[in-house]
Amino acid sequence: MNALGRRASSLLIGLAAAVAIVTVAVLPFLTPPWVAFEQGRANATAWTGYSVDELKTATDSILSDLAFGPPVFDVEVHGEAVLDERERGHMRNVRSVFVGLWVLAAVSILVLIVASRRRDRAAAWRAVRRGALGLTGAIVIIGAVALVAFDALFELFHRIFFPAGSYTFDPTTERLVQLFPFQFWEETALVVGVVIIAIALGTAAVAGRRAGNPARAVLGREPETTLETSR
Repeated sequence: MNALGRRASSLLIGLAAAVAIVTVAVLPFLTPPWVAFEQGRANATAWTGYSVDELKTATDSILSDLAFGPPVFDVEVHGEAVLDERERGHMRNVRSVFVGLWVLAAVSILVLIVASRRRDRAAAWRAVRRGALGLTGAIVIIGAVALVAFDALFELFHRIFFPAGSYTFDPTTERLVQLFPFQFWEETALVVGVVIIAIALGTAAVAGRRAGNPARAVLGREPETTLETSR
């Protein structure tokens, strides 16, 4: 493989590692326990006027449609639809973004599996380490910006991934932003960032050790100990 090919391969492996880390970090925050915890902190019951049980019914149904489908988002409370059609349309867009992430994660895992079968595994581990450290640096920069301008960053994220005008809602009348208030997203984003950094640094440490152990990195096994006996 020529130098250009090696650099491209290294970049691909590093990006795959970064995508895999982000995916693993995000998953716990799509679960009902975390969402219920953060809704409690953001006082979603007061925003919605729902009881705790009603809030759980609405939220769990929305999360189920988001994760498993079908993406109808037609849950009702007291016989009335929780989300209007525009809110349901936005949630279908959200699901499309997550499906894209899952597909990208699957491709990334495939890339990492192929990389793990290369003879020069030390080079693969170095690429993983660079990807993890690069991701750490990016999250630190994004986090620094978020500390002073989270609302602008939140707006930019939505502009990138969603059609214009499809993601603005009135918190006084529309349930989607009452179920998931702004505080919910601020605190969740902060914790997700911390988890990504922790996983990335752990990955970089493991990858660095593997890359520095030629017998383990190249052959995929622990070095053998040879005992010499004097004659």
